Amino acid sequence: MSYQVLARKWRPRSFHEMVGQEHVLRALINALEKDRLHHAYLFTGTRGVGKTTVARIFAKSLNCEKGVTSEPCGECSACTEIDAGRFVDLIEVDAASRTGVDDTRELLENVQYAPTRGRYKVYLIDEVHMFSRSSFNALLKTLEEPPPHVKFLLATTEPQKLPVTVLSRCLQFNLRHLPRGLIREHLARILEAEGIPAEPEALQAIAESAQGSMRDALSLLDQAIAFGDGDLKADEVRDMLGTVDRGHIHALVEALAARDGGALLRIVDDLAAQAVDFGDVLAQLLTLLQRIAVFQTVGQVDVFEDPELRARIEALAGSISPEDVQLWYQIGLIGRRDLPLAPEPRGGLEMILLRMLAFQPVFPDKSGSDRKPASSGAAHPVSGAGESLRAQASAPVARASGTTPAATEGSLEQVTDWAALIERLGLRGMARQLAEQCTLEGVEADRVRLRLDGAHAQLHTPLLESKLKAALSTHFGREITLAIEVGEVEATPARQRQQAEQVRRQQAVEAIEKDPNINALKDIFDARVEESSVQPLDD
Repeated sequence: MSYQVLARKWRPRSFHEMVGQEHVLRALINALEKDRLHHAYLFTGTRGVGKTTVARIFAKSLNCEKGVTSEPCGECSACTEIDAGRFVDLIEVDAASRTGVDDTRELLENVQYAPTRGRYKVYLIDEVHMFSRSSFNALLKTLEEPPPHVKFLLATTEPQKLPVTVLSRCLQFNLRHLPRGLIREHLARILEAEGIPAEPEALQAIAESAQGSMRDALSLLDQAIAFGDGDLKADEVRDMLGTVDRGHIHALVEALAARDGGALLRIVDDLAAQAVDFGDVLAQLLTLLQRIAVFQTVGQVDVFEDPELRARIEALAGSISPEDVQLWYQIGLIGRRDLPLAPEPRGGLEMILLRMLAFQPVFPDKSGSDRKPASSGAAHPVSGAGESLRAQASAPVARASGTTPAATEGSLEQVTDWAALIERLGLRGMARQLAEQCTLEGVEADRVRLRLDGAHAQLHTPLLESKLKAALSTHFGREITLAIEVGEVEATPARQRQQAEQVRRQQAVEAIEKDPNINALKDIFDARVEESSVQPLDD
């Protein structure tokens, strides 16, 4: 028997074999079980997400010899002939090859006649958006007054090209992109059934390259099996797909964090030697930055079950400020748009990376002037970037605030003003937000107890708590234990600052209202003061 490609061999033959698209399957199953059947269904979505597969299973459910059911038997003559593509009452049409009105009229001539063998005569029209205007007009007449024994199943990747008169006469179901994790798990089940070994990273690379299309994933899987001679290895799959080793992407971020331009250029040189797609390199860099940002916010990241990958993302998230991650992501996003305009892709990528080094977030210090976040100083080779980043993670606040254990002010036991202590800690980003939304409940030896405003409970993450604990330990020169409970608070530093700003703003508004020059302008031009634009002057 000749070889059958995986996309056809593993094509679902019933609704319970479908992967994903539960929102569509639930509606169809309920309609079949309660006998609430419409005469026309439109399935939309990108390639390979299951439009025609769902339509064929639905046609089988309508014509199964045991009756209309959501679980066709798959054994009767109707089911087997539909699976084989030779059921006389299932008329499948590729609209791309039959765009003329004469073709459509010829197709619909037999609509009035009863089914030859089945319960319903089913018209499955694929890529229906390719019909001409005249063809749609011919189809519209039948959709307006369909015979009871006819069902229309339309499929298209571009529903916006269909006339609204056709859309209004169909039940429309939008099939979504399939998540990478779902594709990866399905590929693993298929390979297990086929008895083919595969590395998890190889399946992950295929799932990511499929971009939500199960058919594309199965086609790539077929290609990978042939490329690897029956064995799927991550390196070989990446070579086949032309994708980049994840280690190089992590090395780029580590070099950015170390402010090491030389290491960045050396990594790009290594990538160029592998003839990679530099647009794909930038896309993977953006994906990694997005995962780091998510981890910094919620303390977890949605990656497949790879402990090493999770550990590396966690290490990077603790070593890079959220402001840097956001800035790098924005620079990379704009750079990806402009990369085709560069004289050559490699140079374009190098300029994007060097731009990430050149620009840093600027924060106002207590004196009102601007300062940049402290960097690690001298450049580090990328091979030692991991140690450098871990060192930065252990004491990020000491550099930012300019304090050392020997230069701390007062002792922990004497702390009463939590807001003033926050200023001395030099916290930034979300770690500072966590501190400012807390009140000091008590100090016991080396233990600090805080109460977090319940309205900001989402800030209580292990990552942010560890940053605040590290800042306190660095400031007081000894290990501090931190306990944070969530509840009602009276006056947090953030709330106090907000109230003070409101008072200052109101004073500024009153000062403007009393200003004789402003009042003269109001009288002359019949003007008024836009209070929302008033900002108090810095002291």
